Parts: sequence; C-alpha cells; structure tokens
Amino acid sequence: MGQAAARGQLDGTVTARALETIERSARSQSRIINDLLDVSRIITGKLPLNVRPIEPAQFVEAAIETVRPAAEAKDIRLQTVLDFHAGPISGDSDRLQQIIWNLVSNAIKFTPKGGRVQVRLERVNSHLEIIVSDTGTGINPEFLPHVFDRFRQADSSSTRKHGD
Repeated sequence: MGQAAARGQLDGTVTARALETIERSARSQSRIINDLLDVSRIITGKLPLNVRPIEPAQFVEAAIETVRPAAEAKDIRLQTVLDFHAGPISGDSDRLQQIIWNLVSNAIKFTPKGGRVQVRLERVNSHLEIIVSDTGTGINPEFLPHVFDRFRQADSSSTRKHGD
C-alpha cells in the first residue's frame, strides 16, 4: 500500500479505511495530550471542575462509545451492566467520562484479541461502584500499590506487546 498511496492510487474502500485509521489515531493522540495537560493542571491546583447533577449511566455510556472502535478492531466484546436508576449524582461529567475512558482503554489494550471487557455501574448502599473487568493478563500483585502513581508503568514491554 505504501507505494500506491504515494502515487495516489488507492481504491475508495482502502482510502476510507486509511482515513478512518488516521482520524482515530489523531483523536487518540489528542486525548493523550489533554490527559497530560490535565495532570499538569491537577498538580498545580488549576483544574476547573464543572460540578452539577449528572446521570452516571450517561457518562459511562459516552466513554464506552468513544473506545468501541478500538474494541471492535481487536474483536473484543464490550459488555455493559448499567443501573440507569443509580443517579443522579453531583460531579463533572467530562472528568468522570475521562476516567472511565482511561480505564476501559487500558482494559482493551491489555485484553487479547477475541476477549471481553465488562463495565458495571451499580449503586451499593449510599455510593456508586463502577467496575471495569477484562479477560486480559491482569496486574502483577507486586505493582498494585503503585498502580495510581503518576507516569508509572508496571512493564513497558507489555505495552509494546499489547499496545496500539
């Protein structure tokens, strides 16, 4: 495809697929850059929050729809179990959607082709639980205390092996 692309000789289907891949990659890179900028804002205490009443199932669904193409590309089944009566809650839907997007993106990244990623939203007593589970290899128990440290990775070789 490389030489044909350079000469502008791709058929419509290949061109459409290539443009879709480029667009998906650009959106992903944009999200990564925004996430890094948000980390900087959090560190400096300058991250604005737009707290208002929101329905949790809506931001969970929005996050899942954002990552659905990545799951489909790896033939991963995205399963949702959402309690649509769990809210409303007070929160920033954009930030909460970003959290879910990051969790589900990582689950997809480390789940083998043909696997499953499940997202559950349920009310448990006075709080909500959002659980992301997958059929991937999991996190080494020795790394669990560090899983939320900034810019920390358990094993970069697994990112290269499973990453996009």
